Amino acid sequence: MKDIFFLHGLPRAGNTVFGSIMNQNKDVAVTANSICADIFSEIYLLQNTDIFKNFPDHKSFDNVTKNIFNNYYKDWNYKYIIDRAPWGHPTNLKNLKKIKSNIKIIVLVRDIIEVLGSFLDWSEREPSSFVNQYEAKTREEKCHMLMNKEGVIVKELIGIKHLLDYQPKELYHIINFKDLVKDTENTINSVYNFLGIPKFKHDFNNISQFKINNMNYDDTIVGKGLHTLKEGAIKNYKENYNAYDIVPKSIIDEYKQCNFWIKWKKNYYNYFQHLY
Repeated sequence: MKDIFFLHGLPRAGNTVFGSIMNQNKDVAVTANSICADIFSEIYLLQNTDIFKNFPDHKSFDNVTKNIFNNYYKDWNYKYIIDRAPWGHPTNLKNLKKIKSNIKIIVLVRDIIEVLGSFLDWSEREPSSFVNQYEAKTREEKCHMLMNKEGVIVKELIGIKHLLDYQPKELYHIINFKDLVKDTENTINSVYNFLGIPKFKHDFNNISQFKINNMNYDDTIVGKGLHTLKEGAIKNYKENYNAYDIVPKSIIDEYKQCNFWIKWKKNYYNYFQHLY
């Protein structure tokens, strides 16, 4: 029986490098973006159908949902699976609690302006970037597109807010992107402590491309290089741009309150009231 843990991370907040580091441990598998949360959501919608309501066989239904993780990861030869999806989002967490107790979610966060800046920098270097595949042309338009209500950034932010507001601290463990790249060993050790699993001596001088269960990302659909890592020592990680220089001031003023995990939590609450 595999232990299943969870990763809820803002885009461009180190999910891929975190996975590459943790996956050095042959007992651990941090997944790529997972469809498991969506599988649960789609299946639970069936309970609203007339067919199910006409013959509500909950026991048989539970036999399916309680074995989704076991079946999905049946061929993954690891002791510990860390499934990456927006598990802190209210809907996903509600579904998860129906089939699992002792939930542990690792949460990766980053200054939201740096998140947007990272997307902008990549889109301007890479024509195939998904950011360039919409009507948005200016930097301001691209940022608004990235921050749309149905987009992954907002879903992750809502999930983080939900965890901080309504869930016990024992359920989640927050990692700031800067700590991951600047204080890597202590940050990774804190993850092992949180999960309660044996520690592993990682090689922080040999960061390689993300690969797990003999599979790599195929970024054809989203744009070349979205999940490409800078190989080598993580201590040498440095971006050659300043997000606050390339993100328009109007965007900074509008979205900086999302940095609730640092010092803007009160304003963040007000900003996201209309999303519920």
